[in-house]
Amino acid sequence: MAKKGILTELNEDLVSFFEGEKLVMLSTIDHESHTPNVSAISWVKCLDKNNIRFSVTTNSRTIQNVKENPHVVFTIIGLETVYSIHGSASILEDAMKGVSLKLAKINVNVNQVLETMFWGAKITTEPQYEKTYNQKKAEELDKEVYEALLK
Repeated sequence: MAKKGILTELNEDLVSFFEGEKLVMLSTIDHESHTPNVSAISWVKCLDKNNIRFSVTTNSRTIQNVKENPHVVFTIIGLETVYSIHGSASILEDAMKGVSLKLAKINVNVNQVLETMFWGAKITTEPQYEKTYNQKKAEELDKEVYEALLK
């Protein structure tokens, strides 16, 4: 911890949170408009308490956004609250090897973790989503992506 109450790395609960398949909001600064850009992502894994990796398609605006401004924020809704995880992103692979879809691998070095839920409330249900394409193919792709992210 840097200052009292301000975390500079993920705690054990947050590391565990990323073990499952989660919906995460990723905020970047748009490379053209220079305004906030928020994307919903699910291929996200925690490498350790200081690094989070995620994947997006190689044609995603997120790639150029990160190249021009590496400052990002993950917003997660879970563990009965809302967290904003600030960090610096770097592209590790433009197209991950061993993955059948063209996906980039991006690492975020965590530098601040804030609980951002408004006072006097708690989250009672975490966001859930359902994949709407071939379930078997979705599971195979997820396995490829998660394995490649952690290499």
